[in-house]
Amino acid sequence: MICEKCQAEVSEDDIYEHGGRKLCEDCYIAALHRPQPCDPGAVSAARASRELQGHKGTQGLTPVQKKIYDYLKEKGKATRQEVADYMGLPWEDLERDFAILRHCELVRAFKDGNEVFLTLM
Repeated sequence: MICEKCQAEVSEDDIYEHGGRKLCEDCYIAALHRPQPCDPGAVSAARASRELQGHKGTQGLTPVQKKIYDYLKEKGKATRQEVADYMGLPWEDLERDFAILRHCELVRAFKDGNEVFLTLM
C-alpha cells in the first residue's frame, strides 16, 4: 500500500486511517501530534526560550518560518491557501511552522467575514 501523505510504500499491516486518509506510521503519528497554535503554555515556553537565547524578531527561525514571515510582511495578510501556494507545499505541511510562529508571537490568524487570514502580530 502507499501512504497518501508521503507516498511511501508500506505493508497493509502498517497502514493507519486518519481523517479519511491511509497513512504510514510516521505520518499517522505526525497527524496526531500537531502543535496547536492557540496554546498559552507553548507561547510562554517559546517566549522564555527566545529570551534565554537572546533571539529578537525573526532570529532563530528556520528558513521556512522566515519565508512565511517575510511573505506575510510583504502581503499584509494572506489566506492559508495563499501561503501554501506561495511556499509550494500543502497547508498540512506548514501548520507546524505556523504554530511555532504563533507561539513566538510573530504571526496570528483572524477571521474577516467567512475567510480566515494570517498576518503579523
